[in-house]
Parts: sequence; structure tokens; C-alpha cells
Amino acid sequence: MFKELAVLVVLFQLKLLKSAFSGIPGIDASYVSPFTVAQDVAKGTASFSYSMLRNYKLSYVTLTSEGKMKILWNDGKHWMLHFEAPTSSCDLYGACGPFGLCVRSRNPKCICLKGFVPKSDEEWRKGNWTSGCVRHTHLTCHTNSSSKTHGKKTDGFYHMTNVKTPDLYQLAGFLSAEQCYQDCLGNCSCTAFAYISGIGCLVWNRELVDTVQFLSDGESLSLRLASSELAGSSRTKIIVGTTASLSVFVILVFAANKFWRYRIKQNETNPMFINTSQDAWKKDMEPQDVTGVNFFPMHTIRTATNDFNSSNKLGQGGFGPVYKGNLEDGKEIAVKRLSSSSGQGADEFMNEIRLISKLQHKNLVRLLGCSIEGEEKLLVYEFLVNKSLDVFLFDSTLKLVIDWPKRFNIIQGIARGLLYLHRDSRLRVIHRDLKVSNILLDEKMIPKISDFGLARMFQGTQCQENTRRVVGTLGYMAPEYAWTGVFSEKSDIYSFGVLLLEIITGEKISRFNEEGKTLLVYAWESWCETKGVDLLDQDLADSSRPAEVGRSVQIGLLCIQHQPSERPNTLELLSMLTTTSDLPLPKQPMFTVNNEALSPSNDLITVNEMTQSVIQGR
Repeated sequence: MFKELAVLVVLFQLKLLKSAFSGIPGIDASYVSPFTVAQDVAKGTASFSYSMLRNYKLSYVTLTSEGKMKILWNDGKHWMLHFEAPTSSCDLYGACGPFGLCVRSRNPKCICLKGFVPKSDEEWRKGNWTSGCVRHTHLTCHTNSSSKTHGKKTDGFYHMTNVKTPDLYQLAGFLSAEQCYQDCLGNCSCTAFAYISGIGCLVWNRELVDTVQFLSDGESLSLRLASSELAGSSRTKIIVGTTASLSVFVILVFAANKFWRYRIKQNETNPMFINTSQDAWKKDMEPQDVTGVNFFPMHTIRTATNDFNSSNKLGQGGFGPVYKGNLEDGKEIAVKRLSSSSGQGADEFMNEIRLISKLQHKNLVRLLGCSIEGEEKLLVYEFLVNKSLDVFLFDSTLKLVIDWPKRFNIIQGIARGLLYLHRDSRLRVIHRDLKVSNILLDEKMIPKISDFGLARMFQGTQCQENTRRVVGTLGYMAPEYAWTGVFSEKSDIYSFGVLLLEIITGEKISRFNEEGKTLLVYAWESWCETKGVDLLDQDLADSSRPAEVGRSVQIGLLCIQHQPSERPNTLELLSMLTTTSDLPLPKQPMFTVNNEALSPSNDLITVNEMTQSVIQGR
């Protein structure tokens, strides 16, 4: 308990945004007023005091003979217990030993942190956890004496949430969230770090002791691990055992399954079978439509992805899963596997091949080739190490990596890619599904627009088209497209406006607040009251450029105007983002979409929640 009081002294916060005790969910903001912390930074000392008055009611703190601390308040007649600790074995200091994690919601309480194993299996099974845990895989930087920020075999961080931060930390309060991350990444002895708003940067250079997992509240902690621990070990194998109690029926089913897999593998390695399937597709394509697209044998892709092993899965989109793969020459690839239930047929598949094979721009993802065998259809892309944009934006820890300057560069990059599609390529392409999960990031955080399965080309001077089959993602679709099927350059501009506001706020378009307000309502009210300068995610306030943020909010509102004619075209949009010229005033946009107006045959409308991404590049 004395350790807890010491932590309270350091982590007590006076800021209005977060007045609470860090690491003790039971003591919320209502307990702050009796406590006072006075720090002398120059001398490195601090004093901690407790006031006997709280809202003119008597109160006192007592330490019982059992070692429990109690806070009692007097209601005028009786002494009422308001707080008591410890209440759980996890409240005892270092209950699970070094690199152990005490979980309040489970029994037994102690587990090892990710990437660690018990130091003594025998003692651990007996329930004696004080010896703690040790690393399962040694860190790369300890072996090579240096560490680089990027690279497939370098160390990385595993992000934990709702935890009480460990003891024995060092405070580097002057650092920003990005500096905190970079400082720990570049220091081989840094075991973990946490950036806590209102406190600053905490780093650990030794064993992690007294770490607790809460059901809610708590802080975020980033734990340094070897890359193999983060990606999931490819050496892990599924061991199938049979026992005498298995029935003859189960054994026969198992044998039949093994025989079926053997026949499948025999077919995959048969060049005649592969070539027949690929050649049939090639004949259906005009040679000029697929220039530069490679046809990969199916067994090559299966080998590269370890037969589409779940450990290599990067994400799940509306049209199917995406896997990471490694070709024999060491080149990393991302493989999009078309799901038979996705609703995307041969037309969408061929559409993506034809389009991306002709489009080359630094802000568009690059297609390397495809693989076709029977009903199996695969697209092979360049592998991008920094995942999709939604992974960063909507994660409480990773969002700190992309501060406002980086977000503004991403916004401009997306606009440049859109300008190429609409104006500068020899084709005129309308994407029709522009959203954060379709924006990928390379190692330098350069954005690349992806997923062209729903894109359409315009011919000659054509500027808009009508379709009976409305496709895309609700929330990003322009009103005229969602209601009538008319799409144009301006419908992509609307989607960009929604995406821009999501990047600024770090909030999803699908999210409603307690008052039922959408992101668009919130953005409009913010612009009317403060010209949008308060719309930026408050966790990024330190990196904010208010004039740039406010201008970006105004541009976003101009992009989501109800009438297409009142939205900027792509050339005007990029000029607005890269200059300081005067902007027109936006009108109040429409905030609701009549879903009943959508065609009942909308079998390709997707919802953004369908995109599921893990912490892995693609």
C-alpha cells in the first residue's frame, strides 16, 4: 500500500481535463479535492498532504491493523465508508513478480505479459508467482547492439490498455507522445513506455513490476517485444492427437480429409491444370488491358502465405480477407483473396486488374499481379508496412504516432492521388469507395489509395454517369449517389470531405454521441462557434496549428455540401489545401440520409465496420 501512496504523489494531476489518481479506478475525480501535491522540480522533491475538510463534511483516513486504508465521510449522523483498499490480491505490490500481469477479473490472477513465459513452471503451477516471468524471445537490438525504426525483423511495441502502469519508471515529462515513442524505440534498454495526458512520458529501463489489468479505466502501456512475438510465430504448428476413446467414425472422417487434401495439393502442382485455368482467363482479356500484370501460379501464392494461414492475415474487407506473403526471392506481398460470398464477381475482379495495371502514382497502391484457379481469384499487391489509416486513427495509442503535421501531409497526399485519378491519368476514374480503411500507409507514412473493385472509368468528355446498382460505404456516399445512383468526380469529393473530418477528429463517421449528433453535425457546430479550431483530437493539441486545422475543417465542410455544384472539383481542392487563398463560406450541409430511398438491390453497399484490421502492415 505504501508503494501505492508513492505512486499517487507522482501521478496526481491538477489539470481540469484529467483530475484523478492514475492506476486506481476506485478513486475518481470526486476524491481529488482533499489531496494536494506540491512539487519542487529544481530540488527533485514533492510533498503530499490530505485536507480534513471536504465540502464542509468531516472526513478521515485510517490504516487498520490488517493493513487496509479506509476513507470515511461524516453525513452528519454517521461515518460512511467511501473508499477501502486493498480489495483484491492484485492490490498487493508485485503480486505476480517481474513481467507478470495481475488480472482482476480472472482466477488465478497472475499471467505473464505477452511475449514472456514463467521463470519457473513448477512454482507457477503451485500458485507461487513471485519469481515472475522471462522473455520468450530475445530482443533484436540486444543482439545487434543497434535498432532501426523500420524493418521486418526489428523490435516493436505491443500496446496494452486499461492497465495500472508498473513501478520503477522514469518521468520524461517534457516529451510529446511522438517523442516518447521515438525515444524508447531508439533506446535498446527501454523496456516499455506510456504517454499519459497531463503527466507526460513514463519510460521503464528495467523489469516491469506490479502491472495490473483492469476491466476499464487505467492507462495505455507499450511493451517492447521481438518482431516474431508481435507478428505471431510462423513456427507454431497445430498438433492433432487421437486417443483410444475416439470412435471409428471420427478416424474415418480424419483419413478422408487427409486424402482430399492430398488430391488438392496434387492438382495445385500440376502445371497443365494451372495453365489451363490461367490461359482461359487470359483469352477473355484484351492484351492491351493487362499490360504489366503478372500471372502467379496458385501454388506460389499458397507457399508465400503458408496456405493462407491465419497468422498471416492482415485484415478483412467487404470483398474478402487480405494476407501477407513472402515470395521465394524475399519480396513481401499483400494478397487479396476474393470471397465467394463477397458479392464481387468476375466483373469487379477484372475491373480492378484493368484499372490498376494502367494507373501509376506515388499515392496509389501498386498491383503486382493476380492468380486465378477455378473459383479462386487473387490479387497480389505491394506490401505496405504501416497498415491502413483506420488502424492508426481509431486506436487510443497508435493515434499519437500521427500528430497533426503528419495528418495534414496524409490529407494532401490523398488529394494528390485523387487528382491523378480524376484529371491527370489517361483514364478518368471515379473511385466510389473512398474511406479511411482504403487508405494504406508506407514506411514513410505516405498515403496510397487502394481497392479499385468498385471504380468506374469515364470516356472522353463524360463527367457523370448513372447506375442502378449503388455500391460503396454508407456514410461516405454523396446524397445524389445514394438516392439516385448518379456519380461523378463530385461524389468522390464528398467522400473525401467525410474522410478529412475523420482524420481531423479521430472519430468514425458512423459514431453518434450521447445527444444523437453525427460527426457532420459536430463539425458544422464547431465551425460556427470557433471556426473549427477545437475539432482536432484533443490528444494532439500539442502539435496543433490552429489556422491550418480551422482551414481544413472549412474545406471538409465545402466538400460535403448537398449540391454537387457547390463542392470544389479536385483541382480546386488541392489548391485549397496547398495555398492560403480565401475560401468560400460553406452552407449548412444535410446531416441525414434517407436510407429507405436506397434501391433494394444494393447488394454491394458495405458498412465501414466490416473492415477489420489487426496490428500488421499490408
